[in-house]
Amino acid sequence: MGKQDKLHTGEIYFYNDPELLQEQKERMKLLYEYNQTAPWEEEKRALLLRQMLAEAGEGCCIEPPFHANWAGKFIHFGKRVYANFNLTAVDDTHIYVGDDTMFGPNVTLDTGTHPVDPKLRRKGGQYNLPIHIGENCWIGAGSIILPGVTIGDHTVIGAGSVVIKDIPDHVVAVGTPCRVIRSVGDETIKNETV
Repeated sequence: MGKQDKLHTGEIYFYNDPELLQEQKERMKLLYEYNQTAPWEEEKRALLLRQMLAEAGEGCCIEPPFHANWAGKFIHFGKRVYANFNLTAVDDTHIYVGDDTMFGPNVTLDTGTHPVDPKLRRKGGQYNLPIHIGENCWIGAGSIILPGVTIGDHTVIGAGSVVIKDIPDHVVAVGTPCRVIRSVGDETIKNETV
């Protein structure tokens, strides 16, 4: 098992390993270039996203600035995913996002965490758990999604929420910690104005 494989097993590894740091530094060149693009350079942004992300479906858009530990190497975006300004992805392992999902400004997707043992933390110990976000979700501004969380399809996460555990399909969930407050169904849709 290579050093980079440990990023994806949930096992403790040491993030300050020179080999890992060097690869991260190389990938940051693409991220830097992406963040320097002008608003009218949509084609250049789309090309860079395809180079940076593990998967970038058709019609994806991330408004710069975009921040990611591995410049998106482990991010899998479906089609028409939209992320507003300041998406921060601690993409130390895989982040999966379904089609038509939207992120408000200042959202954080955090797959990395550290041991409670202070000796391991001092040595640079870390482990990672993947994030799964379904299709057609809306993640409100300033929300934080923590390691290992799954958010179901067609779900809305209210602004400023801290999501520490799985959230099911077809619900509105808000708060710190984030909790389900109601379901989303035909009745909800009828009551909304278009």
